[in-house]
Amino acid sequence: MTSPLQFGLDTFGDVTKDGTGKTLAHAQVIRNVVDEAVLADELGLDFIGLGEHHRADFAISSPETVLAAIASRTRRIHLGSAVTVLSSDDPIRVFQRFATLDALSNGRAEVILGRGSFTESFPLFGFDLRAYEALFEEKLDLFTALLSQQPVTWEGKLRPPLKEQLVYPPVENGQLKTWIGVGGSPQSVVRTAHYDLPLMLAIIGGDPARFAPYVDLYHRAFKEFGRPAQPIGVHSPGYVAETDQQAREELWPDYKAMRDRIGKERGWPPMGRDEFVNEAEHGSLYVGSPETVARKIAKTAKALGISRFQLKYSAGPLPHEKLMKSIELYGRKVVPMVREMMGGTARSANPPTPFGLRRDSLR
Repeated sequence: MTSPLQFGLDTFGDVTKDGTGKTLAHAQVIRNVVDEAVLADELGLDFIGLGEHHRADFAISSPETVLAAIASRTRRIHLGSAVTVLSSDDPIRVFQRFATLDALSNGRAEVILGRGSFTESFPLFGFDLRAYEALFEEKLDLFTALLSQQPVTWEGKLRPPLKEQLVYPPVENGQLKTWIGVGGSPQSVVRTAHYDLPLMLAIIGGDPARFAPYVDLYHRAFKEFGRPAQPIGVHSPGYVAETDQQAREELWPDYKAMRDRIGKERGWPPMGRDEFVNEAEHGSLYVGSPETVARKIAKTAKALGISRFQLKYSAGPLPHEKLMKSIELYGRKVVPMVREMMGGTARSANPPTPFGLRRDSLR
């Protein structure tokens, strides 16, 4: 049976400008993100993910703290990271923070673990970039050992061992939902299956269908391990406006500003309008009218057999007011259209519940 398609949003807390072109303070951006998540909850969306960054152009360095604030103002939307940079963090502290978020949100917490495409956290927290792979592999191994919530005996090379160690607070009901964020490494795909975890594909450029071999590899790995496959999600950037032309014209200057700023650091040439249009028409940029964005999401969902689509709706200095309008169109128009296009297989997996009740307590 096909899993119902869930619809989410992601943001890195991009530092935005107001209507006059003035750059907002980080504190105001964080407060705006909370308002954006509240709107997503009111619209019935399934998930909101906050990215972790430690640089001037993104306001969120502590996603769990902002998610806790969101938990206090929402009722049903699931709350997670996008992603948590596990390599430069402590697995036990990450588990504790998300277990605490799970308690505050009445069972709505999720965590997406990854290595991160930005490396500022490594020198900031005193980690050697030369150990990039080893840090993630060992810390992921410890984190997954914590998920059973049984006494943990564990030993690695980069930290002292644990013997019959319990970690508090425990998750109240069930297991903390944990995804692995992957950008396209076959080894990462197989590793995710090895740990029996859901896979979140970060597809930020090119035709999404090119990730089909990774989906196939994921399913084949589960078959080899003798277990049923876990869900697959996709995270991609996008923006929704009333028409295709309006969406492109509003997004283009701010998307280019963000892309060129990051590209300068990584040795990429400036983004041209032709590249932007090509990504919008054939690649992984979901920009346009509700109809255009819905068709593109449905096409990706069918091609990759995903269970969740997460739209990274923020883009550089694009103002909060425009982001709110994009979120509204996504929730009110895009999601129903995708459900119709998917033939009823895209029902919300997160129906509203009475305040104060966990969904699993109603089953």
